Amino acid sequence: MIRKPAVAGQFYPSDPHLLKKLITSFGCKPPGQRAKVIACILPHAGYIYSGKVAAEVVSQIGIGETCIVLGPNHTGYGVPASIMSEGEWQTPLGILKIDTTVARELLKNSTYLKEDALAHIYEHSIEVQLPLIQELSRKDFTFVPIVLATDEDLVYKDIAGAIAKTVRNSKKNITIIASSDMTHYETQKSANAKDEEAIKAILDLNEKELLEKVDRLQISMCGTMPVTIAILAAKELGAKKAQLIAYQTSGDITGDYSSVVGYAGIIIQ
Repeated sequence: MIRKPAVAGQFYPSDPHLLKKLITSFGCKPPGQRAKVIACILPHAGYIYSGKVAAEVVSQIGIGETCIVLGPNHTGYGVPASIMSEGEWQTPLGILKIDTTVARELLKNSTYLKEDALAHIYEHSIEVQLPLIQELSRKDFTFVPIVLATDEDLVYKDIAGAIAKTVRNSKKNITIIASSDMTHYETQKSANAKDEEAIKAILDLNEKELLEKVDRLQISMCGTMPVTIAILAAKELGAKKAQLIAYQTSGDITGDYSSVVGYAGIIIQ
């Protein structure tokens, strides 16, 4: 099947020329040598709000030939831990193929991942990452989409282990991408304070601290599970450090600081 764009024309331009122009306007020039990373965290709001943060990360890293992209389920459709192992996704910048070999290995290595297209049809958290990667990586890549609607510890530990095992046994260069926005619809002051706490836990590669802070401080971070899984899998693959590349809120764009959403771009090496 070909999965058509669900939010083109809403979260980002559907016209390829306008889309490229918008991405170029972020002014993110890649360094001479791109950083080698195991995983990264990218926001997934409309490009005018979070696109620059995501672009800052993507423009600085070497994207693998395959990306495992983890996103939260905003729609409620599909199974709790949904993976697509076959097909193609259309974006305004062209068709992207799912890496069936890697996806099937993930299914084999995981107890909880289930084949399911329904969760992906209208979900934006993975879709919005793809045109940015297409434009800024300047290379062909395949990907595996995973959408999550569960916070059970057995599930995220299982999926993290499956990802680590699959990456470790693969001959391909694979990048793990966790899609998440940070605090939602609080004042700038509140969002900054809560996001600072969550980001500190991520930079410490401490998934337990992240989960504890999200619960205790009531941080409305939508991609807690994708980020938790990315941290766990990256550590299994030898990650030793993380770095905050960019952070901003929607208020920094609109000037309205009474109710903002936070966006963080982080790499894990």
